[in-house]
Amino acid sequence: MTKIQIIPVETKKEKKQFILLPWKIYKNDPNWVPPLIIDQKELFDPKKHPFYTHSEAQLFLAVKDNEPVGRIVAIHYKNHNAYYKDKVGFFGFFECINSKDISHALFETAQDWLKKRGLTKMRGPANYTVNEEYGLLIDDFKSPPVVMMTYNPKYYIDLYEDFGLKKIKELYAYWVDKDSVRITDKMKHALEKIKSSKEISYRNINLKDYKNEIERVKEVYNSAWAENWGAVPMTDEEIDYVGRKLKMIADPRLIYFAEVDGKPVGFSLAVPDINQALIKINGRLLPFGLFKLLWHKRKIDAIRVIIMGVIKEYRHRGIDAYFYYETIRNGIALGYKGAETSWILEDNVPMNRILQSINAKIYKRYAIYEKDI
Repeated sequence: MTKIQIIPVETKKEKKQFILLPWKIYKNDPNWVPPLIIDQKELFDPKKHPFYTHSEAQLFLAVKDNEPVGRIVAIHYKNHNAYYKDKVGFFGFFECINSKDISHALFETAQDWLKKRGLTKMRGPANYTVNEEYGLLIDDFKSPPVVMMTYNPKYYIDLYEDFGLKKIKELYAYWVDKDSVRITDKMKHALEKIKSSKEISYRNINLKDYKNEIERVKEVYNSAWAENWGAVPMTDEEIDYVGRKLKMIADPRLIYFAEVDGKPVGFSLAVPDINQALIKINGRLLPFGLFKLLWHKRKIDAIRVIIMGVIKEYRHRGIDAYFYYETIRNGIALGYKGAETSWILEDNVPMNRILQSINAKIYKRYAIYEKDI
């Protein structure tokens, strides 16, 4: 029997193998969206990704018969443990051929790395944090993921559970179709009343004043999401990093602020589903990928609602309902056929209730797993 080697990624060659492994795993999967290789290089560069300014991570590669067959990243998210006063370790970026021997070796290696740092639980998948790609797809493998959502083969569920990882939280992705969305006259009346409020005003983001607009997002973000399960305040560098990435695909007509006396109290972000274009270029912008990307970008027919939050003092005023209504209304006017709203925690009762009231349907489910170590 050929021995499985789990090696820490250290050389340029090993990092290249780590980055390119998904092309082997998903070779015959039409629903996989290849990420841009240039972005992946930045993602795993400690000098370029802001996560490494406060925390640490180690990339591992599984090799069998001199061929890469799996990978994982062990993650010591120090800001999480300082915020929650716990000792949770994380793992992410897991990919593996359908072999429990290999997956077990990968998980065990990550577990040992976390344990050596005094951590007592292993949770994931998290790529790197709750503010980035998060969760394992556990239901509905029939369509590609939307922008910044994860995708994986169904057999990963068995690989996780075989190692003793147990599901601790479900995350929902809702689909809102323009032909079936339900906005009743009663809802419209209530929303017009909300919109006419003299206390709260609403506007779209101004991309020409992007630097200052990002500062306004920072004012809202950490306060609005402070009580969400797993949420950790983002650093300025992290918000700037995500903001820079999203600016390239942003449509200001789908991004909203709610303000009181010029001070932001709510924020909503939806973006065109760039994955519909990325799936056509196999991760490469050169030599012709950029032209293909721009061509297919014009044909995008769906959006993803990524962020929606209101600071505590202004909740239960209908601001979130207004955000949904305007996003849907504008999205339809712009020619989009539907929207994914994701992800929503299974126990986030107010947000689930709002989405169900407009006839949004849960069409994909994701999960976070955990194991004592």
